[in-house]
Amino acid sequence: MAHRTWGGRFAEGPDALAARFNASLAFDRALWREDLWQNRVHARMLKEVGLLSEEELRAILQGLDQMEQEIEAGTFPWREELEDVHMNLEARLMELIGPPGGKLHTARSRNDQVATDLRLFLKGAIAELLEALLAVRRALVREAERHLEPLHVLPGYTHLQRAQPVLLSHWFLAYYEMLTRDAGRLRDAKERLDESPLGAAALAGTGFPIDRHFTARELGFKAPMRNSLDAVASRDFALEVLSALNIGMLHLSRMAEELILYSTEEFGFVEVPDAFATGSSIMPQKKNPDILELIRAKAGRVLGALVGLSAVVKGLPLAYNKDLQEDKEPLLDALATYRDSLRLLAALLPGLKWHRERMWRAAEGGYTLATELADYLAEKGLPFREAHHVVGRLVRRLVEEGRPLKDLTLEELQTHHP
Repeated sequence: MAHRTWGGRFAEGPDALAARFNASLAFDRALWREDLWQNRVHARMLKEVGLLSEEELRAILQGLDQMEQEIEAGTFPWREELEDVHMNLEARLMELIGPPGGKLHTARSRNDQVATDLRLFLKGAIAELLEALLAVRRALVREAERHLEPLHVLPGYTHLQRAQPVLLSHWFLAYYEMLTRDAGRLRDAKERLDESPLGAAALAGTGFPIDRHFTARELGFKAPMRNSLDAVASRDFALEVLSALNIGMLHLSRMAEELILYSTEEFGFVEVPDAFATGSSIMPQKKNPDILELIRAKAGRVLGALVGLSAVVKGLPLAYNKDLQEDKEPLLDALATYRDSLRLLAALLPGLKWHRERMWRAAEGGYTLATELADYLAEKGLPFREAHHVVGRLVRRLVEEGRPLKDLTLEELQTHHP
């Protein structure tokens, strides 16, 4: 049985199924870079306050460097029985350098360790997402600029019924505005999580003379967190990020839904690039917008991550509880889902083939200029509500006769109102 750092209290090892159930290595291994970074900074701090010698620090840093090389080369001996990324790295360090490796965890608990790793990971992940968001926003602006001509018009919809004509560029820029707010939400979340939990230990801090400002500064945080209970118990920072991801995915889902609709034969406004579509195993003619459909579906997956983590933390007493192990899997999955969705849309948007004539005909039909006609009558002095009623009667008559609004003559209009 593998040595466990907490095993001294127990007369026997855990049940095999319980050990597998308890392990989180399968998903928290993603935090290895952050954990190594934290270990280096923590070791340097311990040396600064006299808890490690220069020789011990040198051995620890060399061991951590070797472990990083092993992980990057794919030769690191990951062991599920050691539960998580933290214990795997600590155990390997002790194998490499002996007793000095056992001093690294001085004045630290996995409770503040994992909270610190997760905040570090999220800071990097948010920076990556902001770059991906910027790429989509730039693609939207470029497409808007390509379709500025007055003939690049499509129907605007309310209740999914034709309402008024809008420029295609206006459609692109609507999503640009949504994604700009999404970027702002991520920046806000990053600002609030930019505090270091390290030094809170299990929940009550530590009696060792540590320097929390040193570790916070060296890890790139603005400051240490002020309350040790809050530092290890809280996951609102993760929920805030998940909330921003959820809203962002909702916007991508809406865009995907519209593009799916517009690519149908019934609309016929746009064709999805071949590289982002698939065919049918039985129907040779099919071209299915699978990537857009999956973006639409995965919005539900990210929403599920937000709801799931909310359910985990809603009733937890202070401070740390094992329930919080369930924060990482949905969070990491949601981050990857949103990132990949953004990257796919940034690549897909420039390849869309818009059918200008089909859009124009659709925008011209459906009596979409009825509002402008009512406005014209209002400009002539007719109260708008009366103008609205007059035009409504005209539209009903034209519908009954099967005529478009553009066929209406001035004389006909004057028969309804001089």
